[in-house]
Amino acid sequence: MKVPFYRYENTVDEHSSVSDVLDGDNIDQVELLEGEFCEYIGADYSIATSHGTSALHLAMLALDLKRGDKVVCSVNSHPNVPEVIRHFDAEPVFIDIEENYYNINLDKVEKYLQENKSKKLKAVLVTHIAGITIDLDRLYDMGVSYGVRIVEDACDALGSTYNGKKIGSTGACITCFNFSSHLRESICNGGMLVTNDEKIMERARLLNNHAMVKKEDALEYIYDVIDIGNDYSMSQLDAAYIRAQVKKQDKNIIRQQEIAKIYTDSLKVTAHITLPALDGVESPDTLYIIKIDKNRDSFALELKNIGVCTGVHFIPLHLITYYKAKYALKVNAFPVALRAFQQVLSLPIYASMTDKEIKYVIECVKEVAKTRV
Repeated sequence: MKVPFYRYENTVDEHSSVSDVLDGDNIDQVELLEGEFCEYIGADYSIATSHGTSALHLAMLALDLKRGDKVVCSVNSHPNVPEVIRHFDAEPVFIDIEENYYNINLDKVEKYLQENKSKKLKAVLVTHIAGITIDLDRLYDMGVSYGVRIVEDACDALGSTYNGKKIGSTGACITCFNFSSHLRESICNGGMLVTNDEKIMERARLLNNHAMVKKEDALEYIYDVIDIGNDYSMSQLDAAYIRAQVKKQDKNIIRQQEIAKIYTDSLKVTAHITLPALDGVESPDTLYIIKIDKNRDSFALELKNIGVCTGVHFIPLHLITYYKAKYALKVNAFPVALRAFQQVLSLPIYASMTDKEIKYVIECVKEVAKTRV
């Protein structure tokens, strides 16, 4: 048997939605998706984008990020986080993570903000690893106290909640989603930028399409350009597929939570493995991250050889050649992230997994664990 790390869904709902586009039905799938997404999240405004990275880049444009500006972010993030910052010749400021959930350490964030008050410090960009949030109330208070914008990278957090409210409606300046996030590639691409700030949405909407403006009574080919934007637009086909996905997201989360419980109940006494400590945590179980006490890579390779694909979330950014060289970062500069990277391993978890596949993953993990010394 082979269990992929992720499998995209291909049900009647997706087929029906995509067929509407292929059949030439006069339905604006992007507009419908944006409206339905706002309703699902509980946000006032949304813009569908071509990729999750596009949403992050558009967010930086909307914040008017400039050369020399600084954005605080976790060292444990996908490379697209600092990448969109560097595209403006701005500077990412890496912060180490906390032990339990691999998210940015708020004590270290606050310490940095206290010691580095500057007009150049524009935002704190936080990534919700596995859809689990940090103390957002504290983070939002920091944003007010130190005059910085809060942007959330919710690539793993579609449907996640904080104090019962969905991420994207909890108080961030901008929240960005990714419908085909790291190692969970789908057959479509897409992202979403959401905000409750009307001015930010007006600017983002303008820059989303080359900053073109048209007069209502003018001919279609007459336009003007009033700023420097780009084309971040989502295709109608992608929007149609994603609409079907969003409608079943809460149901998918329930299934993921069931799988996570099965994993936890079945693997809790397995030697050489530490399971996620999620008691009392609002988690959509987008990822199931275990720790291997030694030789993580050989553990993953043995699983791969018997048909179980795994992932790592993420390679710390200070170990990536570009950032290591650009900022002269030392290997031990972020000890918590480094230690976590040497041990963490994400097991397959997604709603379409069968009970047989779940059982096989568990059996394989136990079998490989027996070979550890």
